[in-house]
Amino acid sequence: MNMNQTRNYNCKNEELPVICGYAAFTLRRDLKDFQNYSPKFSEDYAAGFEVKITAATELVNPKTETAESKAITARMYATADGLIDSLNRLEGYLKLAKAQIPVSAADFGIPVLRKKINRRDTEGVLQNLRLVTSNVYKYNQPLTVAGLNDSLMAHLENAAASIAADNIAQYEILTRRIELVKNNVYVLNDLYAQLTEICEIGKILYKQKAPEKVKEYTFNYLLKKVRHDSKNTTDKNTTTE
Repeated sequence: MNMNQTRNYNCKNEELPVICGYAAFTLRRDLKDFQNYSPKFSEDYAAGFEVKITAATELVNPKTETAESKAITARMYATADGLIDSLNRLEGYLKLAKAQIPVSAADFGIPVLRKKINRRDTEGVLQNLRLVTSNVYKYNQPLTVAGLNDSLMAHLENAAASIAADNIAQYEILTRRIELVKNNVYVLNDLYAQLTEICEIGKILYKQKAPEKVKEYTFNYLLKKVRHDSKNTTDKNTTTE
């Protein structure tokens, strides 16, 4: 097999198996027409295409790493959400110590940190949490007089350390996945080659006979469908958070 490491397809790695999944469905639906056109398009041909899709899906989205990444993301969100009460308390201490602290809650970094938490921006959470923690150290004496205790400070520090560690873990998973795909691009190129063949013959079969089917054998149409469906899924998940 040609171990070509140059991508032959014009889409994201993770989009290709999904596009091929749509094509596999239409191929199965129209398999008799394909078989009548050429004996190459046998049951084994269709099954082989589906096997390649499964292999490509596991390559770009390994189940174990995907589950691990989701668990890390959930933990980061939970850690960030757990900061809200501490931020509310800290804001109260700022108000009690306002005569001794010449900055507002906004300048202290609390409102922006809340926004980052609500927007699930973990990198933004980490950056602004460090700002808040730095200001707590800077104004520790008047805040302590107002009631700030070691446990709240420890909570902020532990949350920052936890999110930072999880951020690094996510990055390590991502870089491993990128390297894995990079070293196995030939698998995706082979899948794309079969997709191209299916689309070419599909267009030949239906250009005159059933023009409405031609789009289902057009790469750009399938790519737009994948991105549209992905956007709708993301929007629904954001709405339910």
